[in-house]
Amino acid sequence: MVSSSVKDVAALARVSIGTVSNVLNRPEIVSPETVERVTLAMEKLSYVRNEAARQLRVGHSSALGLITLSGSNPFFTELTTAAEDGAALAGYSVIAGNSNDKKEREAGYLNLFEELRVRGVLISPVGNVVPRLRRMRERGIPAVLVDRVSKDMSFSSVSVDDVAGGALAVSHLIETGRRRIAFVGGPAEIRQVSDRLRGARQAAAAHPEVTIEAISTEALTVQAGRDVGQELAQRSPQSRPDAIFAANDLLAIGLLQTLFIQGDVAIPEEIALVGYDDIQFASASVVPLTSVRQPSRLIGETAVKILLEEADDPDLEPRQILYQPELVVRASSAPH
Repeated sequence: MVSSSVKDVAALARVSIGTVSNVLNRPEIVSPETVERVTLAMEKLSYVRNEAARQLRVGHSSALGLITLSGSNPFFTELTTAAEDGAALAGYSVIAGNSNDKKEREAGYLNLFEELRVRGVLISPVGNVVPRLRRMRERGIPAVLVDRVSKDMSFSSVSVDDVAGGALAVSHLIETGRRRIAFVGGPAEIRQVSDRLRGARQAAAAHPEVTIEAISTEALTVQAGRDVGQELAQRSPQSRPDAIFAANDLLAIGLLQTLFIQGDVAIPEEIALVGYDDIQFASASVVPLTSVRQPSRLIGETAVKILLEEADDPDLEPRQILYQPELVVRASSAPH
């Protein structure tokens, strides 16, 4: 079977070859009616663009790369969906990868994206990837940090003030009468975790009678929360914390499952619980979970917008977009 060409598509759609090219590469400058006519012609002819040839011609692909910390965290799922929606409006697709908090996997995805000549990279990094991103930018592949700020401000970023979020959570727990507060989260090298702990400690510092016990986890998962919950359930009631601030909602849900459902620890009467991200499951858990909300969709949409602007104009100055978190109070942290 002979494959169809751009010329064949143009003839069937009764437009010029240049118009077909614009539909493929810059659909925003073509009228919706013409885009529909050309798209129908491509479908009828089973036209497939020669992406390799196009990359050689323009120097990059029509895809964006996205690396998140966890594919199982609904926060990143919603962020990814928003990024895909924003990219699609501009005629791009998104190749998404999950580092699973592993630097080796992160490096592998960056290698892949460079080989594919993606138009740009969105990344929520595990470690310090700035030197690698700088080399990629020199080769024409810009990057925007997502849910993280670069220390030297040399790359644009779209994130939430996690220090403020940690302070919000612990200030709320103190206001409800809690004094022995545990922070559960890790690994510590993840910037979001360390920032949330720092905010928690700042809030507690103004109250000498309040203590913060940091309990590290190897991952930000439901299972990691269950493991910590089992350890806490085995303590005597006097040695347990009277409140827990979990670094994300998955940890908080795991803690809730072990302490409340399996361990017969009353939530919030014996232990108040606050999570972070305000994922969909937070409000639907067996005890509705108080959580610090991040605007995940807004983060994804804004990051794509900035990335494409920098891809079109490499001389733009890096921008740091910092959104403020919001505390959503539910039953898991009712007053003492």
